Amino acid sequence: MSTVAYITARGLFGRRRVLMLLPLPLLLIGLAALCRAYDVDPDQWGQAVVVGLGLAVVLPVISLIVGTGVLGSEVDDGTIVHILTKPLPRRDIILAKLLVAAGVSALTAAVPLFVAGLLADSVRFGLALVVGAMAGAIAYSALFLLLSLVTRRPVLLGLAYILVWEGLLGRFVSGTRVLSIEQYVISIADRIAPTGMLEGKVSVPVAIVMSAVFALGGTIYAINRLGSFSVAGETS
Repeated sequence: MSTVAYITARGLFGRRRVLMLLPLPLLLIGLAALCRAYDVDPDQWGQAVVVGLGLAVVLPVISLIVGTGVLGSEVDDGTIVHILTKPLPRRDIILAKLLVAAGVSALTAAVPLFVAGLLADSVRFGLALVVGAMAGAIAYSALFLLLSLVTRRPVLLGLAYILVWEGLLGRFVSGTRVLSIEQYVISIADRIAPTGMLEGKVSVPVAIVMSAVFALGGTIYAINRLGSFSVAGETS
């Protein structure tokens, strides 16, 4: 499993796709630093920058780029056959891919979120965002990794989930919030460091349980899905 993780990480950072991870985190830090430099009241920019940009855009988009990239490109170009011919359990392949995807997504999103939280409020708030980002990265990565195995357009469907389900329905239709990873992240972070910038729409127990459901459910389904691939890289 460690070998697969190493190859995945090397392949991920060796592609141009990794350059797509930099602009959004830099934008998040830049906006927060700019507002702080001009002494703008955090009440006026904190929610828009931390939640509107950081939790609603930076975290899910980075997770989408990485989560669909760790396996999706291998499925598209057929190189997945080289992995499938190795004497490795499908479980180990998926867990290695998920480990890399969640780790890279969490690190890339958590650092700018911590900086933004620190500038907007306090160290505790920054750390709360880090914890929330880690939970969100795992859930998002499992979901987007699964999408790369069940559809040829995982990025499109992932964007639909982020923009339509979480961005539109999640804000105006209360019933959809229970299936919104963004809301889980907000609720978890708000519980650790309550501020006026975060307004969790689901309870903390629901956020924790549903985050686990996304992570475990997506992982188990992905393992089963990969198991249905033939050596030729096609589904049976």
